[in-house]
Amino acid sequence: MMEKLRNPKNVKTISLIVAAIFVIGCFTLAMSAGGFGSGVASAASSESAIGVVNYQVLVSQSPRLEGVREDMQKAIADTRREFDSKSANMNDEEKERYYKQLQEHLGNKEKELMDPLLEEINATIKKVADKKGLKVVVDKSTVVYGGTDITDEVAKALQTAAKNAAKK
Repeated sequence: MMEKLRNPKNVKTISLIVAAIFVIGCFTLAMSAGGFGSGVASAASSESAIGVVNYQVLVSQSPRLEGVREDMQKAIADTRREFDSKSANMNDEEKERYYKQLQEHLGNKEKELMDPLLEEINATIKKVADKKGLKVVVDKSTVVYGGTDITDEVAKALQTAAKNAAKK
């Protein structure tokens, strides 16, 4: 038996068999320890936990948007009157500086008016996502494929909340 092991051809064959067993063992260990198999399984399970919303649709259909628009139109009209009255005696450079200040003020006003609306939308998205067991919700414009679209449910929940608030 020892003579057969000393034969160079047999040593190569035995070495290849041992190496093959080692590689197969490593591959099996990797598969069972969370390499390939569980990676695919976790990707599949996480895909079902991803929600998708069309944020632009939710903002445009928000019952509060009309009030924000009206307040913003009033702020623009007030700013225009203020600019006309105060800039009458200003030179062009002063008018431009003052105009930029008022534009910044209007931008801040718009943010002030939109933030509560966006917070309400985000809170409603969270409620619907929690109810459906979704772990992540992303905007539809960033998704190529997949995800559970909850836009309609969120829009309905926003409408219901607005109706309930109007009754109070």
